[in-house]
Amino acid sequence: MVIRKVKKISLINKLSTNQEIEIKMNKIAILYQAKLPPAKDGIQKPMKPGGYSDSGADIAAQLKKGGVEVVTPVKTPNPNIDKEWVFPDTTAGIEEALGKGVNTFWLNTVLYKDHPIENCYDRGIELVGQSPESVDVFDDKTHTNELLKRNKIPIPKNQIITKQNNIDAILGLQFPMVLKPIRGRGSQGVSKIENRIELKEKLDVLFTKNDFGSAAYIENYLSGQEITISVMPKGKYQLNNDTKHFDRPWCLPAVKRINHSNGIAPYNGIVAVMENSEVLNDLELKSEQIQEVNKHCIKAAEIIDIKAPIRIDCRANEKGKYFLFDLNMKPNMTGPSRQHRKNQDSLSLLAARKIGWNYLDLLNNILNQKWKASS
Repeated sequence: MVIRKVKKISLINKLSTNQEIEIKMNKIAILYQAKLPPAKDGIQKPMKPGGYSDSGADIAAQLKKGGVEVVTPVKTPNPNIDKEWVFPDTTAGIEEALGKGVNTFWLNTVLYKDHPIENCYDRGIELVGQSPESVDVFDDKTHTNELLKRNKIPIPKNQIITKQNNIDAILGLQFPMVLKPIRGRGSQGVSKIENRIELKEKLDVLFTKNDFGSAAYIENYLSGQEITISVMPKGKYQLNNDTKHFDRPWCLPAVKRINHSNGIAPYNGIVAVMENSEVLNDLELKSEQIQEVNKHCIKAAEIIDIKAPIRIDCRANEKGKYFLFDLNMKPNMTGPSRQHRKNQDSLSLLAARKIGWNYLDLLNNILNQKWKASS
């Protein structure tokens, strides 16, 4: 017993003060979405069943395996029960985690202005994820795409349509077109529209169900290849067995989407992305078109000042020119950390594998970009 104690003290003495502080600080909890977010200007973002507790549990289990101190609601969480690994993003859930000594929160949830996590900014916590206020602004496709357009980033021609507008007043858009929620989630609620009759039918259903609020977004359909690009925030990363500093956002390799259903990539809650997605090959990644769209994605990430990864969906027109059509402030981070989740690589993880990262590498590099909350 005495010998072990001396060895432990000896080891600690070898650590710098900064290293000791870092070890003490890494006490992490993963938050999941516990309830529907508030509507904003009549627009509702729908809630995923389970509130991302599945990906939250994937993250927690993988970090725990990797030696990171992850705090969970129960002492020994069951690998098959997602919510034993994650805390609800309510005031009570956050307070429970804080009571267990947590001081770093992974915001694997839908964020918005006045989210409960903002009430803890004066308690010395660190966060992994975007700021709630920025998500509140940039989750709105109309606002974000208008901002990109003003900055000369190519986006498809689009228009807002409400319960009140007459669809005959649609200007400058041609069929086929894409109908989607203004504050959507992946491919949920997205459909390709072939003609005016179909548009009216789809809008009637959309507004009757009222899952997405009182307005929708339509844009020109692009017939070329669809890709998704994960953009990482500026910061220090472990890459190729070395520490590399990026002074601006940077892109993981583009992933192309295949096996579309009526021109739309299937929602990943129905079809695992591993079944309809693959990383571009080396020759494709070096093409002029991909290099150009990467530059646009980096510029977009700089404009909104990302603090964590985002995912930008892009699609080419018939001439091969790519347009940014969907900016996702919270990309999915599912992964194969538990036995029953072996086919759950996210689009970002597929891209990360191309540069030599496994799931733990990706999560650790995201964790390294944590930021200090300040009131």
